[in-house]
Amino acid sequence: MSLYLEHFGLREPPFRITPHTDFFFTGANRGPTLDALIYAITRDEGIVAVTGEVGSGKTMLCRMLLERLPDDVESLYLANPSLSREEILGAIADELGIPVSGKTTHSMIRALQDALVARYAAGKRVVLLIDEAHAMPAESLEEIRLLSNLESKATKLLQIALFAQPELDARLAENDMRQLRERITQHFSLAPLQGEEVTNYIEFRLRTAGYRGPNPFTAKAIDIIADVSEGLSRRINIVADKALLAAYSSGTHQVDVKEVKTAAQDARFVPIARKPALGLPRLATGQWVALGALLIAALAALFVLMRPAPLPQEAPITSSPAPASASLPDPHAGLPALVAQHARQYDQWLPAAQRENYFIQITSRDAAHVDDIETFLNKGTPGLDPALVRVYVSNSPENPKISVIYGDFPSKAVAQAAIRNLPDTVRRMRPYARQVSTLQ
Repeated sequence: MSLYLEHFGLREPPFRITPHTDFFFTGANRGPTLDALIYAITRDEGIVAVTGEVGSGKTMLCRMLLERLPDDVESLYLANPSLSREEILGAIADELGIPVSGKTTHSMIRALQDALVARYAAGKRVVLLIDEAHAMPAESLEEIRLLSNLESKATKLLQIALFAQPELDARLAENDMRQLRERITQHFSLAPLQGEEVTNYIEFRLRTAGYRGPNPFTAKAIDIIADVSEGLSRRINIVADKALLAAYSSGTHQVDVKEVKTAAQDARFVPIARKPALGLPRLATGQWVALGALLIAALAALFVLMRPAPLPQEAPITSSPAPASASLPDPHAGLPALVAQHARQYDQWLPAAQRENYFIQITSRDAAHVDDIETFLNKGTPGLDPALVRVYVSNSPENPKISVIYGDFPSKAVAQAAIRNLPDTVRRMRPYARQVSTLQ
């Protein structure tokens, strides 16, 4: 990616798809939405939901929220949507430093409430941010509703913000979700970028990365980017990055139709199916007039459950070799060396792993950024037993992710104790314990 930096006079890559808050684009209502989220969370507005298509900028918005919340707000972040009801309580308790070993669900909730009351008495607010909330099991969504009931005489003890794809709207529209639906007091939607917003977005990213010349993307090139990306910021980043690389390879400083078409062909995006709206609750106009913010319409969609799944198993070795035409391809062919090595370790470990055991989820990236995982495995895992480091790829056709996990522990308490003993470089990535059953 860094090949074209000097060619275009850039200080850093302008179109990385990993969230970097210096590159937060406040246009297309992103800035007002962030302000409205901060207001809602700090004014006891109950549960807040933010929905948007894959790649629309939800995770970036969540990261900005974590940075911009006032000092008196303590934030808890759950990135794993497949946690069970008990695991959610355990994860929240662990974030708050509450011992949970041996506690029943009722005792855990009571301990959680006591801890929240103590923080409220000390002038602290607590907000729980849940990413990929559309993929949560029904029982876990119900637990979120029950957690929203924790309150003192005057205020909510736990503010909750759900970040999700539009499938969450369809889930909330179901009859058995009506109690949770009624507790969502504000519902924001991140719409795709339109027209001039795409131009402004590309220019903003270039300037933030240190570019000082005239916009290298021609107007026709930007029109094609807007069309093939369908206005989704992640797709814009992918095409723009590839187009810059194509221009560099051709020795030109201008990105025109030819370079963008080459980039779009290489990206191979699947068109997004547009869905009808479901008429979910919207923001109250009067409230945001006072704030100077905008009403943002809610989207809707059909629910698609996303769960991590193991990579396909390699073909077993038989005593008599099969004909070449019948042999199965290596499922890890084409992966970088360390990623492939640890993916094979995952394949060997998973079938025999005990469902009730736990492992540590260290990090996760879009599959397109497998090189980031290779770099992490090469430089970011000193102090870890390499035999216990494993890699798996999720099976989502629209948003495949590649993840690094570690260890195999007989209980959650043991896994959490292991997390506390991980190297600082790994603990800064906010690893958390997950049950093996979520993979199987």
